[in-house]
Amino acid sequence: MEKTDFTKYEYYSNRELSWLAFNDRVLSEARDKNIPLFERLKFLSITASNLDEFFMIRVASLKDMVHAKYTKKDISGMTPQEQLDKIIEVTRNLVNLQYSTYSRSLLPLLRQHGLTVIQEHEDMNEEQARFADRYFQENVYPVLTPMAVDSSRPFPLIRNKSLNIGALLSKKNEKTEDLEFATVQVPSVLPRIVRLPDAEDGTHVVILLEELIERNMQQLFLSYNIVCAHPYRIMRNADLTIEEDEAEDLLKEIQKQLKKRQWGEAIRLEVEDKMDKRLLKILRKELSIKEDGIYKISGPLDLTFLMKMYGMDGFDFLKNPRHVPAPVKELPPECDIFEEIRERDILLHHPYQTFDPVVKFVRDASVDPKVLAIKQTLYRVSGNSPIIAALAQAAENGKQVSVLVELKARFDEENNILWAKMLEKAGCHVIYGLVGLKTHSKITLVVRREEDGIRRYVHLGTGNYNDSTAKLYTDLGLMTCSAPIGEDATAVFNMLSGYSEPASWNKLSLAPLWLKNRFLELIHREREHVEQGGQGHIMAKINSLCDRDVIEALYEASSAGVKIDLIVRGICCLRVGIPGVSENISVRSIVGNFLEHSRIFYFYNNGQEEVYCASADWMPRNLERRVEILFPIEQENLKQEVIHILDIEMQDNVKAHLLQPDDTYVKVDRRGKASLSSQDYFVEDARDKVKAEESAATSRVFIPEEPIM
Repeated sequence: MEKTDFTKYEYYSNRELSWLAFNDRVLSEARDKNIPLFERLKFLSITASNLDEFFMIRVASLKDMVHAKYTKKDISGMTPQEQLDKIIEVTRNLVNLQYSTYSRSLLPLLRQHGLTVIQEHEDMNEEQARFADRYFQENVYPVLTPMAVDSSRPFPLIRNKSLNIGALLSKKNEKTEDLEFATVQVPSVLPRIVRLPDAEDGTHVVILLEELIERNMQQLFLSYNIVCAHPYRIMRNADLTIEEDEAEDLLKEIQKQLKKRQWGEAIRLEVEDKMDKRLLKILRKELSIKEDGIYKISGPLDLTFLMKMYGMDGFDFLKNPRHVPAPVKELPPECDIFEEIRERDILLHHPYQTFDPVVKFVRDASVDPKVLAIKQTLYRVSGNSPIIAALAQAAENGKQVSVLVELKARFDEENNILWAKMLEKAGCHVIYGLVGLKTHSKITLVVRREEDGIRRYVHLGTGNYNDSTAKLYTDLGLMTCSAPIGEDATAVFNMLSGYSEPASWNKLSLAPLWLKNRFLELIHREREHVEQGGQGHIMAKINSLCDRDVIEALYEASSAGVKIDLIVRGICCLRVGIPGVSENISVRSIVGNFLEHSRIFYFYNNGQEEVYCASADWMPRNLERRVEILFPIEQENLKQEVIHILDIEMQDNVKAHLLQPDDTYVKVDRRGKASLSSQDYFVEDARDKVKAEESAATSRVFIPEEPIM
């Protein structure tokens, strides 16, 4: 029998176009009339923020390849230039849909519900105009720095992602027709949404800051006539190039590269669609940007301001009820957390359950006299991290504290540099990542001296040690004092701080050395079970799937008869429905109120089920260029709980989109079925577990029949 060639280009989707399809699914939430209005604003803001990062990193990288005359095809058979051409086409359609959603759907609905966004400053009534002009004089004018361009003043640096107003000026009382260019940056230190006096019918009214500046441009250039003034915004290449092998000090090298972000090549220019052609010509020339990089926008530039609008007071009735994570019944606030972990492994499911136990784990360890050492990896942390504070406190209390702070966590570099320096000052041993690798694993090790000897307590997670995003991202965490995992955890930190690699591992699998092969072995094992007459089933929940070797292995398993159910939030380069290749594979993407972030892997193993969680996606960068950890869920009740999570997500028919053979996604057809949103289900399930525990605790209270004397 002829062996199928699973490497054909037509068996794979392009990574970048797949990501754009994901952003389109986010946009579909903004267009969903069943979602509260302010939630739709939030989703629209997210699509804009996502697109910014996509251009700064992915599009910028492709442009670098084109500049370098790199023509190698990707796994879908597209050259960098072909990818760019298709991205531009798809992105223009996406942007048009963003703004039609904003202008035709959301703005009218906002007016209906008592909030008017004034589009043009000329539309203000007299009272609002007086207020706006006074607000400008008192709050805005002192902050502005108007910059003219002439022979003595060169074209200024236009900062990445900044919103600006460009103008053409003519000198007053002079007959010359020469026009001069000037620009002013809309200050990011001031609120972009300005509240105006309410309308006569009581409707709240707001206007954007750039409209107030445009209205008062004349005051910035008193000796000139304003011929025209229009907002514009640029996106620059922000993909850092760090020569780690040659850098004597990685921290200093990253600090130096961060400054270059503001000078990166301009790759996208957003302008008002009615911008004067003469003004646009100047911007194009000075920014060295081609026609295909110009986006003419019918509406306000940079829709990320909608996230600020979402935070406005007085509109809670247009939002989902505020989610409060449920407590973890196994870990009440006043418990001895180490005693509870000794009793059994504990599974945490965020954001349905609170992140507080993870903070408590580190905080209690920092003051526990029995704790000798705390070791932790940090990739992204919150702005006022209680975990950072606890680690610093632990060092000050004389404990051995080792922290790997990943300085190369994209767009968190500056934040992480500050935390690293603070931890060092407190006496922690800080490792600034590893040369050539990002440390993306999430692991904490607490070493404790107890009556029966040294015991190691470990927390492993699929998400970051960030108490803020833990309220928004779905993740799983495991707390255990399993001796084999404790030994592996020690080996992990010895690898990170030195050059010690163990001969073998007990339970954990690490990238970049062993994890990819482990995944391939597990997938191949399912295929072998089926080929030998047994059963095979794989379920995996990941953020992205674009590793060719993993996809080939899944195709081989599918063609042998293994049932494969994938939940892939974002990028998916695997294609479904290919005869003889992927007929047994389903792919769904869940886009809801929380960001799906956990990585879960299930293998039927001919009835001997195995369940794993990891910090890694099935991407080359995770499996080959990062330090990642895969850990097993072995305690039977916890294993069944994770399988239940996968089962519920496979049944989601409200927020799930199914991948089609033509690479499009469609919402799951729920005709004749009860609606099931997996995220809503887990919210209620977490609350019900707490109520059941409280009820059980009440029933256990002894109430004497007669008073005890």
